[in-house]
Amino acid sequence: MLTVEDGNIVSRERREKMGHAHFAGSHGEQHETQAGERHGFGAEAEDRHAKMAAAIRDCQYLVVGGMGAGAYESMKQAGVRPLVTDMTAIDDALKAQLAGTLKDHTEYLH
Repeated sequence: MLTVEDGNIVSRERREKMGHAHFAGSHGEQHETQAGERHGFGAEAEDRHAKMAAAIRDCQYLVVGGMGAGAYESMKQAGVRPLVTDMTAIDDALKAQLAGTLKDHTEYLH
């Protein structure tokens, strides 16, 4: 997590994130969908996403290289704005966000 004040990073914090490995073997944990179906929707997926969002609920943005469409929507519902980027360096992504030029590549959602 980056804390920004007046356009400058004032602190950095690493947080553990629940991910698919935490839910391996749970009922309904699947990535394969039928053609045209969107991944990560349904009651079980929403519960998993809520647990993932708990660690970052105090954040304004979540900058990622990719994520499922269900997780994306769940983060928005939790009050965290997801931004899917093709940038690989977080500092570069932060500069772009502060400049208002960070594009949200929703086409990368799966």
